[in-house]
Amino acid sequence: MMERSSDTSHEQARAHDDRSAAELVKQVSEQTSKLVRQEIALARLEIGDKIKHFGIGAGLFGAAALFALFGAGTLVAALVLALATAMDGWLAALVVAVVLLGGAGMMALGGKRQVAQATPPAPEQAVENVQADIDEVKRSVRA
Repeated sequence: MMERSSDTSHEQARAHDDRSAAELVKQVSEQTSKLVRQEIALARLEIGDKIKHFGIGAGLFGAAALFALFGAGTLVAALVLALATAMDGWLAALVVAVVLLGGAGMMALGGKRQVAQATPPAPEQAVENVQADIDEVKRSVRA
């Protein structure tokens, strides 16, 4: 009789352990899901904050570029005025304009050469290598 009581209490303990394990698995699942949602929300906030700072930084870079353009224009005007002390004002402006346009032309030709080297934009060597690999696989399959 003692054994039956022991067996019954053992089965009850096992059922209690199984129920507790099931509850623990459910609890872990719920907590994991909650944690993942919280981490996603935190990531969204962080990305939003970074995008905001990126936008402000880009705007400041744009303003700096505009100010630099105005500064360069002022320096060109100062160069024209400096040359105007040695020659007529119109001739000084013409000399500065020819030098600037010549520099722009040389940079444009250099840029054109660089763009020509970059075209076509497809990775030609990689495409050739892949085609060679495909041909090799086809030959291996046939053999």
